[in-house]
Amino acid sequence: MLACSQPPLRCHYKTVKAIHSQNTWLGTLKNLFMVGSFVYICFALVSDKRYQRKEPLISSVHTKVKGIAEVREEIIESGAKKVVQSVFDTADYTFPLQGNSFFVMTNFLKTEGQEQGLCPEYPTRRTLCSSDRGCKKGWMDPQSKGIQTGRCIVYKGNQKTCEVSAWCPIEAVEEAPRPALLNSAENFTVLIKNNIDFPGHNYTTRNFLPGLNITCTFHKTQNPQCPIFRLGDIFRETGDHFSDVAIQGGIMGIEIYWDCNLDRWFHRCRPKYSFRRLDDKTASESSYPGYNFRYAKYYKENNVEKRTLIKVFGIRFDILVFGTGGKFDIIQLIVFVGSTLSYFGLATLFIDFLINTYSSKFCRSSIYPCCKYCEPCSVNEYYYRKKCESIVEPKPTLKYVSFVDESHIRMVDQQLLGRSLQDVKGEKVPRPSMDFTDLSRLPLSLQDPHVTPGQPEDIQLLSEEVTPRHKDSPHWCQCGNCLPSQLPESHRCLEELCCRKKMGACITTSEPFRKLVLSRRVLQFLLLYQEPLLVLDADSTNSQLRHCAYRCYATWRFGSQDLADFAILPSCCRWRIRREFPKSEGQYSGFKSPY
Repeated sequence: MLACSQPPLRCHYKTVKAIHSQNTWLGTLKNLFMVGSFVYICFALVSDKRYQRKEPLISSVHTKVKGIAEVREEIIESGAKKVVQSVFDTADYTFPLQGNSFFVMTNFLKTEGQEQGLCPEYPTRRTLCSSDRGCKKGWMDPQSKGIQTGRCIVYKGNQKTCEVSAWCPIEAVEEAPRPALLNSAENFTVLIKNNIDFPGHNYTTRNFLPGLNITCTFHKTQNPQCPIFRLGDIFRETGDHFSDVAIQGGIMGIEIYWDCNLDRWFHRCRPKYSFRRLDDKTASESSYPGYNFRYAKYYKENNVEKRTLIKVFGIRFDILVFGTGGKFDIIQLIVFVGSTLSYFGLATLFIDFLINTYSSKFCRSSIYPCCKYCEPCSVNEYYYRKKCESIVEPKPTLKYVSFVDESHIRMVDQQLLGRSLQDVKGEKVPRPSMDFTDLSRLPLSLQDPHVTPGQPEDIQLLSEEVTPRHKDSPHWCQCGNCLPSQLPESHRCLEELCCRKKMGACITTSEPFRKLVLSRRVLQFLLLYQEPLLVLDADSTNSQLRHCAYRCYATWRFGSQDLADFAILPSCCRWRIRREFPKSEGQYSGFKSPY
């Protein structure tokens, strides 16, 4: 990441740290992920043509239906049934619709000779009556055929219904004829002309190409590009029977899908036809199944306007055109390659997940013996320590304490303190791993002395014997060398801390404390190591050495620089350092947080 400040121009670059693990199993797993990602990218690039710029089409549709049907109708004339034959052509059974749709009539019901007048309503649960009180003048219902006059009159026989002002006689509620009157409409054919345009690619084409055999009929495998469709074949493709749908009608979708490759080296732009039933063929009678509507043919007889009402059942065909056209575009190729490079990071993410999942928590489980499962856990734990670092939010009230007779560190919050640090339990924090890199910076006088062969080494250990308590030692002191705090009463609890949790020898009597914390030569070396041109004059030497000793003790006992910044030094250690490097005024400021 580049970060540039105001003049003078200063630019910096920061990058992440990578860990190279020489592990055959992890390396093989990563390579498998990398190869899999590469294969997927190549497959998507070729199969989905991700190197192309896609554009939706603009479409127009024109249809022509052709066919002749013979219809036989039974009518009653002078009390006798009579069969009338008639021929229906395109003008009789097709109706213009808005949009990319056309309608073919397959069945119908007629109510002839209607004229404006007064007549009884068709008998239903709502129109039956026994007297005029059952009818309301001026009332009309959406299901009614007219406006009630308030009279109850005879409809037929003993049935009485409310009289209405309407087109009389009222249309009877009848079921559609079975079989459908135009059942032969399944042999009708429809020619579909579809023009498409891709304005962004400046390309136009159509499905009806010059030289096409106009006598062809669409077939899914033998003639899939023919734009002439037999209506019965359309329903056969969807698993339905035309004769069943023709009775009450329905809605059929004709889908035209264009998947155009407009590249010159592999140009292809041909439609693909499919069919789909769009209406609910499982609907019950109460849910108005099928598809129907009414229209009327008006005429005059003896100077009286009359009409023939026709209830038409049929099939509406909706033509759905969709698709895209693609053409090579260098920008799309660069964007796709750039976006898919992140897939290669899945290998690292998955391997890190495995390592974090099977880390030392499983090895430290009390259910399984560590000796049995420790080998893989130790490898994962080592990797986890190198890659991840756990920290606690550095807030001003956070403090850390360390006792020489405990293997862990205690974390406490100053806001929760109501007594001395010595008595606060706090949260246990594992001590960071020992880092010996800083010991190489010490003067040669601190290196191990030459040992004569056969002579045992003399190492001074920290004694566990209880030392005599100092006369001014407070009650919370366990080593006998602590002194009361000089801070005010409200802040005194921060300095009420001993180097031990239980009674024992003070850490200030140990050899590491003397060599690492109190050695003037070591402290001067560390100060000059950090700042070679530092002037150690008489006035400031003790102050510099004292603060350096504080830092040496905190780094030694807390292990991590992050923890050392919030560490509280025991009273005994603090006063021992002050006695070694005293302040001329004799007044010390006490603990100060670096944040």
